[in-house]
Amino acid sequence: MDKKAVVFTLGCRLNCADTALLISRLKESGYAVLSEEAQEFDLAVINSCAVTAEAVRKSRQVLRKLRKQHPGSQFLVTGCAAELSGEQFKADGADWVLTNPDKKDLSAILAGQQALNRLSGEFSSNFNEFVNSSFPFRSRAFVKIQEGCNNFCTYCIVPYVRGRERSRKFEEVLADCRQLVAAGYPELVLTGVNTCAYADDGRELGDLIRAVADIPGEFRIRLSSTEPHLNNRKLIDVMAETPKVCRFLHLSLQHGCDRILKLMNRHYSSAEYADFVAEARARIPGLHLGSDVIAGFPGETEEDHLAGLEFVKKMQFANLHVFTYSPRPGTPAAVMPEQVSGPVASRRSRELRQAGEESKAAFAASLTGQEQQVIFETAANGMIHGWSDNYVAFTMPENAVPAGRIVTVTATAENMLVKNPLQPV
Repeated sequence: MDKKAVVFTLGCRLNCADTALLISRLKESGYAVLSEEAQEFDLAVINSCAVTAEAVRKSRQVLRKLRKQHPGSQFLVTGCAAELSGEQFKADGADWVLTNPDKKDLSAILAGQQALNRLSGEFSSNFNEFVNSSFPFRSRAFVKIQEGCNNFCTYCIVPYVRGRERSRKFEEVLADCRQLVAAGYPELVLTGVNTCAYADDGRELGDLIRAVADIPGEFRIRLSSTEPHLNNRKLIDVMAETPKVCRFLHLSLQHGCDRILKLMNRHYSSAEYADFVAEARARIPGLHLGSDVIAGFPGETEEDHLAGLEFVKKMQFANLHVFTYSPRPGTPAAVMPEQVSGPVASRRSRELRQAGEESKAAFAASLTGQEQQVIFETAANGMIHGWSDNYVAFTMPENAVPAGRIVTVTATAENMLVKNPLQPV
C-alpha cells in the first residue's frame, strides 16, 4: 500500500460521519489514510460544507491553499458545497468534484471509472452504505443513520443539496455500531440531517436507539440535532428510560418570536417549544439543552429580536449556537423584503451570544459537586480534556484519569471548562 490520502472535513456532524465512510472507501481503493497534519500525500479529499456562504468560502479556501502547498497531489471535492459550486471548485484546481449521492462511487472513480451520476430522485427511499465507518483519528464515532430533509425552512439550502428524507437500513446501522463498539469506541453519535425522521420498515428512532443500547459493552449513545415537533416527544421517553443515552438534547429553535418562526416555515410555536423543553427537563435530570438561533432574519424588527432574546434567556440553554443570517441563493428567504442590515444583525448576534454564554455558565455551575460521566480525549500541556455525557467540558491532570474511557468525575469550578479551549466535535 504505497498511495497516501488525507481527508479534510468541514461543517456538521453528518459530514464527520460521511468522512468515516469515505475513509473506508479510500482504504478499499488501496490508500493509506493519514491525518490532516500529513506533509506528503497523493490525494486530498475535501468534504465541504454549504450551510452558509462563509462555509462555502472556507471550503474553497482550503482547496486553494492545499493546491498551492502540494502542487503534485490530486484533489477531490465532495459534500454540500460541491453540489452548489462544482464549477468554482474545478476552477480552483479540483481534479474531481463529486455530488453527495456520488460519494458512493469514490472507489470506482479512483479506479478510473465514471460515477453513476445518480439523481436526487433516485434517493427517495432508504439506503445502505455498503461500508462500515472508520475513525482512525477520533476517540468518538459518528454514525450516519439518516439523510435529507422535507422541512424546507425558508432560509435553508440543505434540502436542495441533501435531498428528501431517507434512512439508512436498520440492520446496517446496527452492524456498523457493533463493529465500532468492538473496536473500543466509548461514544457513538447517531447523526443525520433530521435524525428524528429516522424510519425503516416500521421501526423509528426510538427503536434504533434501544437496539443500539442493547449491544454489549461499555459505551454511550449521543444524538445529534433534533427537531421540536410534537410527535417527537416519544424521544423523551427513550432518553429517560435508556441509561446508555447521553443527557444531551440539541433542540433546534432558530427564533423565539412566533412571527419570525412562521416566516422561517418552522412548524411549532414558542409556547410548544417551551412545553417540550419543560417535559424533557422534568423527565431527564441534569439534561443539557442546546440549540441554534438565527439573528437578523429578513423582516426581523427590533421588537421581534427582543422577544426572541427574552425567550432565549427564559430557556436557559446550556449551549447556544448563534448564526447571523446570510442569504443563500435559491432559498425563499434570500429574496424576502426587509433584509436586515449587516451592522444591526451583528449587534443582535452579540446580544444573543452574551445570553448564551451566561446560561452556559449557569448550567455548569448547577452541576458543581455532582458526579459526572466523562470521556477524556485530548491531552496538551500536562492536562487532558474531555466531555461529560451532558456535554460539559472537563479538564484534569493528564496522569489522573485514563483516556478514551467513561470515568466518574466530581464536578468542581476548577475542572469544568466553561470557556472551552477546544472546538466541540
